[in-house]
Amino acid sequence: MTECTTVSYDEAGDLRGDPTEIALVTGGGPDLPARLAARDDGRRAVFRFDARLRLMSTVALRDDHLAVYAKGAPEAVLSRCSGADRQAVMGVVDDLARRGLRVLAVADRDLPSGAGPPGRREDAETGLRLLGLVGLYDPPRPEVADAVRRCHGAGLRVHIVTGDNGATAAAVAAEVGIGVPRLRVVAEAEKIHDHELDELLTGDAEIVFARSSPETKLKVADALRAHGRIVAMTGDGANDAPALHQAHIGVAMGRSGTDVAREASTMVLTDDNFATIVTAVESGRRVYDNVRKFILYIFAHAVPEIVPFLVFALSGGLVPLPLTVLQILAIDLGTETLPALALGREPAEPGIMNRPPRPSSQGVISRDMLIRAWGYLGLVSAVLVMSVFFYVLWRAGWRPGDPTGAGAPLHHAYLTATTATFAGLVTCQIGTAMAARTDHASLRQVGLATNPLLLAGIAFEVLFAAALIYLPSFQHLFGTAALPADVLAIIAAFPVIVWAADEFRRYRRRARAVTPAPSAPPP
Repeated sequence: MTECTTVSYDEAGDLRGDPTEIALVTGGGPDLPARLAARDDGRRAVFRFDARLRLMSTVALRDDHLAVYAKGAPEAVLSRCSGADRQAVMGVVDDLARRGLRVLAVADRDLPSGAGPPGRREDAETGLRLLGLVGLYDPPRPEVADAVRRCHGAGLRVHIVTGDNGATAAAVAAEVGIGVPRLRVVAEAEKIHDHELDELLTGDAEIVFARSSPETKLKVADALRAHGRIVAMTGDGANDAPALHQAHIGVAMGRSGTDVAREASTMVLTDDNFATIVTAVESGRRVYDNVRKFILYIFAHAVPEIVPFLVFALSGGLVPLPLTVLQILAIDLGTETLPALALGREPAEPGIMNRPPRPSSQGVISRDMLIRAWGYLGLVSAVLVMSVFFYVLWRAGWRPGDPTGAGAPLHHAYLTATTATFAGLVTCQIGTAMAARTDHASLRQVGLATNPLLLAGIAFEVLFAAALIYLPSFQHLFGTAALPADVLAIIAAFPVIVWAADEFRRYRRRARAVTPAPSAPPP
């Protein structure tokens, strides 16, 4: 059936065209270049594939007369054939389809001698003679089954909208795990009513929409959106463009897709691989999580930075200011910048593809995040830095209201105390950064050294803080003083305390998640 194809060679000498047609001409025998050249020389008319008719035909010279060649869905071809045992042929079609083969029927007819090519396809595609059936097997890529399994683990459903026979599509779906545990097959998707479509899509089964047209894809996308679902739709043809545009995420094929499909899509797959979509979902979740980690890290430091000023203000000056403005600027613009940026490069958290999709109404900043930032990490950090501040002052004999300004006996102790507050806040940042790396899993599951950029950022902030504390030029500018060994020992424990407090919170959260619900008492 080389005559009923539109395959051609490109500039590089490779076959270009529909993969199904490439398979047909490749399996049609030797001397393919000669056959394609003879096809082009003898061709007189082409009625291209119509997704609604599921059929294509050509008119070409055969010997001394013209002939019509047709191929398409067996039902479409048989309805235009005469003398064929439809029931027997469809029995063979069903048998091949159940084995996962895509089945095409091929037919022809001779035109009267001296007759020209028909001007309408209706006149050409009638009175055909069935030549036979072609079964094509396109094995799924090895990685597709695992990709489907990951979709199910992530709470995503995979539907198939195809022009193929329902049995073929169902066999392929079973091969890759679509429809586990339940699969519904709509044999004639074009004929489905809107209320039936709504009932199907609101169920818990994955669905094969067989013998579909491009309009069916659009109806499915519209129905899913109407029910509040986030829709990703794949396609490659120009007729798929409306459905790709209507879906939240249109996914076009980069290799086999048309320019129209690519322009209408949000995402283009350069490798035409379904597994790449799942990889993109995982990457999207990782980016979303990392944005939240960045915000959590920044928000958590608001509390220990504000509390010293509140203590100073609410005490009416009895307690000196525990943290100076320049020291806060050194924290906000110096020590916390690189770790915050490094959290944006955090690897995906374990189990990221085992979480259900978040509601579309959920924002990046949530109530749980604020509680964690301000009620756990921020509060623990504030208590720690204020504790070390008072520890340094009280050890020097300070009492509320004692003068600590320049020239006062306690001035050096005050400088040491504010420096301890500054250094304590920096070390609390380290604990916060380690805690912010995960929202669900433990740090042990993630691994301490899996984000080298974060480790480099922590090393930078420690060195930066040490320079501000111990270099004389910076001491005069930022009002710092060298810290004694006992204060350094206390501050060194702050990262572990901050991280451990949040790790305990996450441990309790994981324990509640796996605790089975109590069973109902027997009747």
